[in-house]
Amino acid sequence: MLRFLMLLAAAVPALPFAAVAQDYPARPIRFIVPFPPGGGTDTVARLIAQPLAERLRQQLVIDNRGGANAIIGTDIGAKAPADGYTLVFCLPASVSVNQTLYRNLPYDPARDFTPVIQLNTIAIMLIGANALPVNSVAELVAYAKARPGQLNFASSGNGSAGHLAVELFAQTTGIRLVHVPYKGGGPALTDTISGQMHMTAGPMISALPHVKAGRVRGLAVMAPQRVRGLPDVEAMGETLPGFDASIWHGVLAPRGTPAAIVQRLNRDLNDVLRLPEIADRMARQGAETVGGTPEQFAALIKSDTAKYAKLLQAVGMAGSIKR
Repeated sequence: MLRFLMLLAAAVPALPFAAVAQDYPARPIRFIVPFPPGGGTDTVARLIAQPLAERLRQQLVIDNRGGANAIIGTDIGAKAPADGYTLVFCLPASVSVNQTLYRNLPYDPARDFTPVIQLNTIAIMLIGANALPVNSVAELVAYAKARPGQLNFASSGNGSAGHLAVELFAQTTGIRLVHVPYKGGGPALTDTISGQMHMTAGPMISALPHVKAGRVRGLAVMAPQRVRGLPDVEAMGETLPGFDASIWHGVLAPRGTPAAIVQRLNRDLNDVLRLPEIADRMARQGAETVGGTPEQFAALIKSDTAKYAKLLQAVGMAGSIKR
């Protein structure tokens, strides 16, 4: 009898979690996307939302809350009830970069969120003007070292993925480049095409049509390995082993969301990422599906946070933006 009572007592704490998982979800789920509708981030969120809703047998409502480099929407998610009915779309800017780049960030990624899953990795491409007389990473490094501070690169803004990718490249190789921030990736790419800028960098999907049309040169994919969409463009990791400036998308839940719900969401999202049509559509945007466990995603966020903190401190941008 004593043994039976001990076993019963041990099982009781697990009963509420089992009930939560079994009953979840009982109503629509809000999926906060901290960017305006229509962009690449919003497209990926909507791509996974429908098949996830089918598995959950409940509606996912996309809630676009753009602004302030993803801070507005992410902060709303941080303050939402931890009941599994609010999910937050994320990327390195919102959880690994902003906490070092900004002063007075209203949320703490490590304290306020529970990682659910990494969805993909997205290639950043280094793009050169056709007049730039280099055709490889090694040639670019040699050319830049012979001309310290004479080559410029455009970005879509301070702290953007392209900006940080090129700064990481410069730090890794010891070259000196001049950063010219623009208000968006479109103008930065336009001035690189015209030759006013020597280089720019950004998500592969944005540059791909221009590279294929010969308007600019794809110098390298800023990742360890080549990507399916551009097999003829070298990966920076071929010349600089271990180099990786790829970005990613992922899903978070407010801290305190029941573990059983997090595991259910992780399982269903892994199933979604295994769908051939999802992998194919991601690939067309320069992304590779990933998946994995919440713990693996948490480790990625932690390592990227340390990487970008070190980089931003080295280039004097830590705490440089006040909200």
